[in-house]
Amino acid sequence: MELRTAASPKDVKYYTTERLREEFLIDPVFVSDEIKLVYSHIDRIITGSATPVSKVLKLEAGDELRAEYFLERRELGIINIGGDGCVTVDGKEYEVISRDGMYIGRGKKDITFSSKDPKNPAKFYMNSAPAHTSYPTVLIKREGTPSEDVVIIKPENKKELGSMEEANHRTINKYILPGQVQSCQLEMGMTHLEPGSVWNTMPCHTHDRRMEVYLYFDLPEDAFVMHYMGEPQQTRHIVMRNEQAVISPSWSIHSGCGSRNYTFIWGMVGENQDFDDMDDVRNQDLL
Repeated sequence: MELRTAASPKDVKYYTTERLREEFLIDPVFVSDEIKLVYSHIDRIITGSATPVSKVLKLEAGDELRAEYFLERRELGIINIGGDGCVTVDGKEYEVISRDGMYIGRGKKDITFSSKDPKNPAKFYMNSAPAHTSYPTVLIKREGTPSEDVVIIKPENKKELGSMEEANHRTINKYILPGQVQSCQLEMGMTHLEPGSVWNTMPCHTHDRRMEVYLYFDLPEDAFVMHYMGEPQQTRHIVMRNEQAVISPSWSIHSGCGSRNYTFIWGMVGENQDFDDMDDVRNQDLL
């Protein structure tokens, strides 16, 4: 597990391109037949993946957590962006197809990942946060029939926003948040931009109560997203390629503009779970 320390906005404004990428960019996110994890001191979020190809992968705590097992004091959110796969939680198997998600509550001990087809492996993207109690483990689907441990994303949590005129026509699917899936502090969702739209989260905002991590994907090899970060009057950018993630501190804006449309997963942890608790920044105030 890789460790990342927190960064002060007073220092970040002097960072070179190389230093910005070293501190905030996560690359690679997905490694075949490995569980790749990055532990950030910013709100103690862990970001990473499980990419099972030829073997079953087991989630371990590692020395960094000083825990008996990974979710001894944590909760976990998962969204699969690859081929169909399975997540087994304390002996119970969940079929997690592409774009399905999961929430796994604190206290679950034995978690493994596998793929249905090694030629089209699952890519389980994960966010984990410290948790004070245990909430039910559920499979999260965009469509289908709900059951005791299967949650379907509610219509009000599939929001179509923006317009082609503003180049930000997009659909936000909210997987984990109050009223959808109960968690201690973790929120996760996926936003897809329509062809011809390139801007996300613009006008931009900050939220001092929560930090955020973005995973950008659905990009061809020659495409990119300019991810904008920094204080509103001290903006910086990081060039993002397909299946790269970026850490966004609570004091930083988090917005992007691509060379074409794309999809991204957002994950938030911190002081509250109020999705609309944002400190908006006017476009004319950005520098």
